[in-house]
Amino acid sequence: MARTTLLEDLAGGVLTVTLDRPRQRNAFNLQMWDDLRDALRDAQETDAVHAVIVTGAPGAFTAGQDLGEMSKPPAGAGPGRGFGPFIDRLTRFDKPLLAAVNGVGVGIGVTLLLHCDIVYIAEGARLRAPFVTLGVVPEAGSTFLLPSVIGWQRAAELLFTAEWIDARRAVEIGLASRVLSPAELLPAIRERAALIASHPLGSLRHTKRLLLATRSDAVRAALDREHRVFAQRIGSPENREALRAFFEKRAPSFTGISPDDRAPHGGEGS
Repeated sequence: MARTTLLEDLAGGVLTVTLDRPRQRNAFNLQMWDDLRDALRDAQETDAVHAVIVTGAPGAFTAGQDLGEMSKPPAGAGPGRGFGPFIDRLTRFDKPLLAAVNGVGVGIGVTLLLHCDIVYIAEGARLRAPFVTLGVVPEAGSTFLLPSVIGWQRAAELLFTAEWIDARRAVEIGLASRVLSPAELLPAIRERAALIASHPLGSLRHTKRLLLATRSDAVRAALDREHRVFAQRIGSPENREALRAFFEKRAPSFTGISPDDRAPHGGEGS
């Protein structure tokens, strides 16, 4: 079955997967979560694929979660579909994974990068982790991975302020390794992926598995903690006000709204 939210191109052992919902700035709906999960599954099971590049259709990398579906889950949503199964596949993907950030990256557009082995970013691209502004919490294991990659203070600042960072700042703090012009971005990362794909697949996979093993337990624990709290925050008074404000095109007002943040004794990790 064709994957309706992605474009896929395999050449020389390199699979380029393009997020393709340009009218929605490549925001993730239920179908896209499932499509990208399945594309990674097939890439993992196909020996012709040695490396994978993820990028976005022109105009954006990804605007993150489709907020229409956050406020009203679509028909067919449930266990086995959506964000959770996608992240489970992503964290176990045992081939080189590269990202070409060609435009705005919001939410998963940031946290996905923490699971990629090499990230290049285009001049003019911007990144933002807006979780607190939506009344929710970070996801995709980012509460462990982000401090590990960029340091505690930088991670806390990025998550607590939800401010935009530009491409050069992304490279400076370690979210990407190179900034290139938009015209140079895909050719450069395809050249890098082609070099990787020229190496023996068995050695590549074992190397990736060894890298993943150094953090797999910590990532899984972070995912479990995040999932529990995220589920509590969806539909909370703060989350409802954030979504109403988004669709009404106004600034949210959290004054007088109960934070509903009563944690069990010992905090979220207990």
